[in-house]
Amino acid sequence: MIELPEAILLGRQMNDVLAGKTVTNVFNATHVNKFAFFNGDPLAYKSLLTGLKIRSATGQGIFVDIRFDNDVYLSICDGVKVKYNVRNSPVPDKYQLLLTFDDETFLTFTVAMYGGMYVYQNEFQNSYHQKSMERLSALRADFTEDYFSNSLNNEKPTLSLKAFLATEQRFPGIGNGVLQDILFRAGLHPKRKLNTLTESNKNALYQSIKEVLTTMLAKGGRNTETDLFGKAGGYPTILSKNTYQQACPKCGETIIKENFMGGTIYYCPYCQPI
Repeated sequence: MIELPEAILLGRQMNDVLAGKTVTNVFNATHVNKFAFFNGDPLAYKSLLTGLKIRSATGQGIFVDIRFDNDVYLSICDGVKVKYNVRNSPVPDKYQLLLTFDDETFLTFTVAMYGGMYVYQNEFQNSYHQKSMERLSALRADFTEDYFSNSLNNEKPTLSLKAFLATEQRFPGIGNGVLQDILFRAGLHPKRKLNTLTESNKNALYQSIKEVLTTMLAKGGRNTETDLFGKAGGYPTILSKNTYQQACPKCGETIIKENFMGGTIYYCPYCQPI
């Protein structure tokens, strides 16, 4: 899933590689995925994008926005995997969207679980996109401990840490993926309620958010995700599908996997007591 480290990384890579290229053709999905979401009719994307030049790309929150001429945008989010393909690369059998460029390179967009590919002009009327753009990123310098503490104190006291951090885009780009290592390094269980946190817990959580996200970005994203060139990220996740049932690197206890709030959580029962 695209979360903050991957969004920023993909935005930078796209800006470096794609800026200045002109779209020569747009191909729609080779198979139907009912969890691939579009803005309006995806069959209209060809007429909307063909002939336009890419001006820039940026990643923020859970979105990556590609800006074309005339303030036309293509925004992707969630589980969209985008890959840059050089000239004469084989075209994959399955994709939800494919863009070709004037130098015979092309982009493929695929969705395994769910994801959005939205083309629009000027502004996108989507609440999650607006939150990603408008709310304060945890990687900004003005995301201070006071700001975080105020955010925490203004929420329902019985809210779980997972709900607080990874829903409603309170903190753009923090989702169920990056959440796992943030909570592990802070020594906090995903089910812990906000009203059970001590000041020491709150400080540890804030520091963990800053440190884990900074490290993930510096290492090119998580090793459970891929970048624009199909390369896995260099950050080795501590808690993820890759480490389930392995020994905790701190204490040696077996890492636990559970379903919670419609998704999966991982934790060490010793290092993250409930």
